[in-house]
Amino acid sequence: MQKPDNPADPFKKALADATKVLADDSDLNVSYSVDPSGLSGDQMRLPQVSRRLTREEVLLARGTADSLAIRHRYHDPAVSSRYLPQGQMARDLYDAMETARCEALGARDMPGTLSNIDVKLGHEALRRGYDQIKTAPEAPLAAAAGYLVRHLATGRDLPPGADNVMQLWRGFIEEQAGDTLEDVKERLADQADFARFARRIIQDLGYGDQLGDDPDAPDEDQDESAEQDENEDDTPDSTGESDEDETEAAPDQSQDQQQDASEAQVSADDMADSEMGDENEMPEGEAPMEPPPPPSISEADPLYTVYDTTYDEEIAAEELAEPVELERLRAYLDQQLEPLKGAVSRLANKLQRRLQAQQNRAWEFDLEEGTLDAGRLARVIANPTTPLSFKIEKDTEFRDTVVTLLLDNSGSMRGRPISIAAICADVLARTLERCSVKVEILGFTTRAWKGGQAREKWLAEGRPQQPGRLNDLRHIIYKSADAPWRRTRDNLGLMMKEGLLKENIDGEALEWAHRRMQHRPEARKILMVISDGAPVDDSTLSVNPASYLEKHLRDVIAMVERKRMVELAAIGIGHDVTRYYNRAVTITDVDQLAGAITEQLAALFESDPRARAKIFGMRKVS
Repeated sequence: MQKPDNPADPFKKALADATKVLADDSDLNVSYSVDPSGLSGDQMRLPQVSRRLTREEVLLARGTADSLAIRHRYHDPAVSSRYLPQGQMARDLYDAMETARCEALGARDMPGTLSNIDVKLGHEALRRGYDQIKTAPEAPLAAAAGYLVRHLATGRDLPPGADNVMQLWRGFIEEQAGDTLEDVKERLADQADFARFARRIIQDLGYGDQLGDDPDAPDEDQDESAEQDENEDDTPDSTGESDEDETEAAPDQSQDQQQDASEAQVSADDMADSEMGDENEMPEGEAPMEPPPPPSISEADPLYTVYDTTYDEEIAAEELAEPVELERLRAYLDQQLEPLKGAVSRLANKLQRRLQAQQNRAWEFDLEEGTLDAGRLARVIANPTTPLSFKIEKDTEFRDTVVTLLLDNSGSMRGRPISIAAICADVLARTLERCSVKVEILGFTTRAWKGGQAREKWLAEGRPQQPGRLNDLRHIIYKSADAPWRRTRDNLGLMMKEGLLKENIDGEALEWAHRRMQHRPEARKILMVISDGAPVDDSTLSVNPASYLEKHLRDVIAMVERKRMVELAAIGIGHDVTRYYNRAVTITDVDQLAGAITEQLAALFESDPRARAKIFGMRKVS
């Protein structure tokens, strides 16, 4: 029997077949992708499984497959839509509890799914940084409610990160809705009954104003309308006049009334103008001054809005921790990545040799002055007055260059990805500095989970519709372009600080980095983005269109590439960034990051455009 080209293919096929059986749907289409997992109709998307077939990948794929298959089997979208609340917070609570219901049903009928789904829950909780949250306001109430329903329905302990979020809110939830939650096990089988049960819990938690109309209540308006129609049909015409006469008379009367009201309004306006005197009169030939419109938040998309920028933060890394703590974190980073530093350093040295080779071999010949050209030595000895016998080393393009590394500091980068990103940025900063290339290292995240003070202000002001971005940004400067590496090396240890990595709003971060580069004096500017996912901020996406942040990112990328002031490239870690950036590569394993960065930088400094295109996988050479 011939072995498959990809060792993971047999596992993928077996998992897809088992998932169809578990979902009780032989027509289910199961695919594997680096994009977020999900279920849409008969299409199921599972996490990518690499050729190495690691234990973590296998367990995560199985847990995700079991969770989605169970939801496909036990969840009726029509019933869910009937009872779906109107307000966003109520919807989040409703969806989280419905997911918990499906998983609890699956655990009851198929106990083997429990341990698989636990792995998926634990992975998601760690990716979102739930294990680092210390206070209830930082934790998502909807997730806590879903975890609690699952815990009470199955009696099973939750993974650490999920359990942390549940425990932070458990006292509040049980105090407000404890009596209702006692019946949770009896409500699982009937989705409609559970939906009514979930709506009662939402009411108990104080979000009853977001539920909307009761779908089970009789429609009183229709009953009253029907009774009125019956009464009108039974009433005799006492005046003897037809309905048509009344209908014809009404429009004439309405027009007269409207004309009188209009004339009265004009007269009142004239009187008001005359009473104001000359105070409001403008000099002849001048128009009244109007305040200028406020500047748009984004140059790329004037329609992109932010509810409040007061609490946004652009801050140097050394301001977020004491020097002693930065030194400790840096030591921890060095210790954690000691086995990797050798490989990264070898790649950096390779890059340095390639750059220096270009630098050393660039000469201008046949000059009147400069360094004596050894190839002209015999001619000079024979005739010392021979002109054009000198050469001079030419400045190469990359000498007048600045490189900015923009690092995703979101919670999903926590652990090995952010450690490797930090050490790669550190080593490459040293390497490029030796080649007279200035390097800037920036990071982006948010100040809070699930919205910060801007969201609190939005809630206090009555939840206006379409508020725009609702979280507080945190843009971090680890190393400015003009700062020498030796003075800033400890700053990169800040990425190891617990609680720093939260959510990611890529579009505004990219626009911020681009603005910083525009003011640089260097002739050539290179911006490299390192990220592991699409922009995500739950507080913003919960009250705006689902594509709000992603659209803005695309608009910013289009603006940067259209202006051509900055050369833009990207590296996606387990996430396909080629759908956003023209120059991009995607790596499936974080250990490939060092090689990907060095190869991309080498390609950007490559003089041959075809060589650049080969590295980036571009179809067109420009």
